[in-house]
Amino acid sequence: MVSSVVGMTTGFSIADRVPVEPNLILAPMAGVTDSPFRRLIKELGGVGLIVTEFVSVEGLTRGNLRTHRLLRFLPEERPISIQIFGYDDERMRQAAEVVEEVGADILDVNCGCPAKKVIKGGGGSNLLKDLPQLEKILKGIRRSISIPMTVKIRSGWNDNLVNCVEVAKLIEDCGGQMIAVHGRTKEQGYKGSSDWNRIAEVKQAVSIPVVGSGDVVTPEGALARLDETGVDGVMIGRGAIANPFIFREAQALQRRETVPVPSLDEKYRVILRYYELIRDDLPDKAIPGKLKQLCNYFTKGLPGGADFRQSLLRSQSIPELLERVESYFTDERVVEAAAVAGSASAVEALSEQEWACDTYCAADEPA
Repeated sequence: MVSSVVGMTTGFSIADRVPVEPNLILAPMAGVTDSPFRRLIKELGGVGLIVTEFVSVEGLTRGNLRTHRLLRFLPEERPISIQIFGYDDERMRQAAEVVEEVGADILDVNCGCPAKKVIKGGGGSNLLKDLPQLEKILKGIRRSISIPMTVKIRSGWNDNLVNCVEVAKLIEDCGGQMIAVHGRTKEQGYKGSSDWNRIAEVKQAVSIPVVGSGDVVTPEGALARLDETGVDGVMIGRGAIANPFIFREAQALQRRETVPVPSLDEKYRVILRYYELIRDDLPDKAIPGKLKQLCNYFTKGLPGGADFRQSLLRSQSIPELLERVESYFTDERVVEAAAVAGSASAVEALSEQEWACDTYCAADEPA
């Protein structure tokens, strides 16, 4: 498979100090994009920037140790953007200063999360309908930090308030240096489809880099969005969970190279590598849940995947869990069937509910 796209931009820079090359970005996902997962994606290649799962400024500024733990990253994860969410402009400013102090390359402000817990506190998508407060937040942050400030938004609150262009202009005026736009409204949540025409409108309205997000689940889809809209980059979320190879595949298409198709054995090695990463990062009691989570996403659409996932639920220990993983990925029937199965089906099989960022948990709450 070789790309037919010619002359497409393959990279950009944020504030002339953080290069994003290639222009393929790992989206922030609550409960997913922790340090082990980010490092896994980096090792597989093809990603130009990674964004952390969002961090509550309430927990961060009140000294919640579990929240502070979300700020940890390793040098190999760079360039890295740490995303924060909240409503109080003073706490947002303080949190931004903490993010700069820990050495992040970029500070990202979440104005897109539709989760009830986040909206109730005034943060996330709620800021799309409270532009005076958003302006106070962004100006306060911009005055307090020297690293680039970026913002992630949605197309609007609902069909009656689609104001992404207005919000994008405000962000630029407040010193924002990149905007990521998800093409759904807050009211849509994760239903329906992402409207990339609205994302293209934002790109035409501002002079800072614009990144598009929503429904990018194949490498071909990533390049098509870049070509159709002229955005500077594409942000990939759920497509990276079901197919963590998607970044290197999209980069190969950009380079007009043959796309390396991962074998079942390579997928098995990725599972084992992820286990190594979480083993060194998490307490033993947390490992089974994280490993099951990746296996659950990773095997959707694969032959025999449903039975395999049921067997994982019955696993009572890490050794038993690893034994079941080995048994599945080395089963000759699975190997033969997987040779003709595509990765896109794995993404399509994931329900909308699984993508709701209500996965944000008590660890983000203030102590």
